[in-house]
Amino acid sequence: MAPEVSRAMVSIASSPNALVSQVPSASEEESLCPEPVLSRLTRHTIAPGDTLDSIAQQYNLIPATLMGFNPVLRNGSVPVGTEIVIPPYNGIQVEVPSGTTWRNLAEIYNIRADALFEVNGCQAEVPNVVFVPGVNWSPAETTTTSPGTISNPLTGYPLPEIAPILSAYGWQLDPTSGEVIFRSGVDLQADAGTPVLAVGEGTIAFAGEQGDYGNLVVINHSQGLQTRYAQLDSISVETGQRIQAGTQIGTVGSTGSVTSPQLHFEVRSNSELGWVAEDPGEYVQNIRTAQQLR
Repeated sequence: MAPEVSRAMVSIASSPNALVSQVPSASEEESLCPEPVLSRLTRHTIAPGDTLDSIAQQYNLIPATLMGFNPVLRNGSVPVGTEIVIPPYNGIQVEVPSGTTWRNLAEIYNIRADALFEVNGCQAEVPNVVFVPGVNWSPAETTTTSPGTISNPLTGYPLPEIAPILSAYGWQLDPTSGEVIFRSGVDLQADAGTPVLAVGEGTIAFAGEQGDYGNLVVINHSQGLQTRYAQLDSISVETGQRIQAGTQIGTVGSTGSVTSPQLHFEVRSNSELGWVAEDPGEYVQNIRTAQQLR
């Protein structure tokens, strides 16, 4: 769930670049900024019958958020009687080295600097531990973040072997209608029943049928990235499940708006506009190579 928009956020956002270059006075901070998210955590005592999913739903969160804030939940157990902490909305807490600026963090996590500044209490100096809204927890996010050292979390390929590209990402001429249309991902040719693999570690955000996508699996990764795998014949994962790169998430099919077996694969990034489609070739090396050979 996205952070609530307060008057402070609207006021700051209406003045471009103001947040990065100057900090409100102490009196302005007191009147405009809420307390830091990390000082507004609530507590929940696990009761008999509670599951990770049920607790997450109760607080309108995703399971990955609870795992990030509560290491006791990361092995899949939900021990009755254990007290866990609950943040007000989805995000992660990260340790940052001294000298880090809000601009550094905004670039690393692909999020607005003013949003980071406000949810952390409008502090001039970035504290040692900060809350980053809208980013899904993964084991990699528990380590110290160093500005400028960003590694690509999408290290795999969505099929067992490199496949021909039927339709590339971007503006394309539709062979049926003759119109120029925008394709939000790539269509990879593969036989029905071919295993579909996660290209990176992450959390299953959606697994089910979704209109023209047909059977669809959506995985949220670190660094505000998301991958989508569509037109599947079968799905072998569940929402909230943690998976590793290379995990089989389903099989190639022809569901949704297509009539022949293929995998529709997308990479999206989290932005203030929502999940924005990106060129998969910029993240998955073998797709980039295949696009260059077309």
